[in-house]
Amino acid sequence: MADSHSSAAPSAAHADPHPMANPGYGKRSISGQPARTNNDFTHLPPREAAVAAYVDRLPEGADISVKTLAKVLPYGQCALRTALQHLVRAGHLRRGREHVRGSTSSRWVTRTWFSRTARDDAWWAEFTRGCVGDASPSPPPPSAPAPTAPDPATATATATATATATATATVTQPPTRSRAFTLLAALGRTAPALSLSARDCSDLEPLAAVWFERGATEQEVLHALTAGLPTPVYSPGAITRTRLINKLPPERAPTRPALRVLECARCGAPGRPEALPGGECAPCRGESAPRAPGTALPTEKVRAHAAEARTAARRRPERTSA
Repeated sequence: MADSHSSAAPSAAHADPHPMANPGYGKRSISGQPARTNNDFTHLPPREAAVAAYVDRLPEGADISVKTLAKVLPYGQCALRTALQHLVRAGHLRRGREHVRGSTSSRWVTRTWFSRTARDDAWWAEFTRGCVGDASPSPPPPSAPAPTAPDPATATATATATATATATATVTQPPTRSRAFTLLAALGRTAPALSLSARDCSDLEPLAAVWFERGATEQEVLHALTAGLPTPVYSPGAITRTRLINKLPPERAPTRPALRVLECARCGAPGRPEALPGGECAPCRGESAPRAPGTALPTEKVRAHAAEARTAARRRPERTSA
C-alpha cells in the first residue's frame, strides 16, 4: 500500500541527489523511532503518503522547502504546500526555531522536524520543552505463539542436545569482559611497565568503571594512567590504583536541552505549543484570538465612544461668570 503511495517519488537510481540545505538547516529527523516499514503512511491520502515517504528517506539536512520539493516531485508548489500542511496536522511535521545552549552563536536557527511516527499535540509540546528528548520507545515485539507440548521422546532428545550445547559453549566460549576490565588487561600494550595480572584487573575493574560512568573515554583513561610514569615501576597494581583514585574526573553536568519554539505551519508566527493545535495558530484556523489586556479597541468602537463623549459635552450647561 505504502509502495503504491510512494510511487510518485523519483527513483533513487535515476534521480540526481536531493539538494541539501545550508549547514544547520534542512530536515531534522526525530531519533529513536521504530524501523521503517511499508505501512508507515497508509493512514494518509495518496499524495500526502507519497510526499511523506520521500521526505522520510531523505538524509539529515536535506532541503525540504516547497520550491525544492516541486523540482523533484510531480506536484506543483500549491499542492506540495497543502500536502505539507496536512502532514503537520497529522503529526508528522513541525516547523520552528531552535537555539542550542552553550553555542557561540546567539542566532535562532529555523528547523523542520520530521517524525515517521505520527505525534499528537501533547508530544510535540513535551518535545519543545526537552522533556521527551528526540527519542520514543519502540513498540513491544509481537508475542510468540504458545508452544505445543512435544512427545516424550522428542522432549528427551531436545533436553540432551541443549545440555550438550550448553556444556560445549561453557568450555569453548571465553567469559564476557567489561569495558573497564578489557582496558586494564591491555594496559601493558601501551605501557609495558603497567602489565597487570588477572587478579589486579579484577580488583581494579570497579575503579576504572567509575571513569566510564563519568563520561571518560579510553584515550583519557590511558593518558591518566600512563603519562609521566616513574622509572622503574615497582608495583604496577599499586600505582594504577593510586592514579585511578587520585585522577578521577568530576561528574559532568547534564547537557541542557535545546531551546525550541514552534511556528504556525501557514503564517509562520511563533507561539506556544498549546496555542498551535494541529500546528496552526488561531487566526489561520479561522478562530478569533482573545484580546489581550491593554489592546486597542476596534475603530468602530472608538468612534462610538467619541460620539457619546461629544453628545455629553454639548448637553453640559455652560458656566456663567460671577
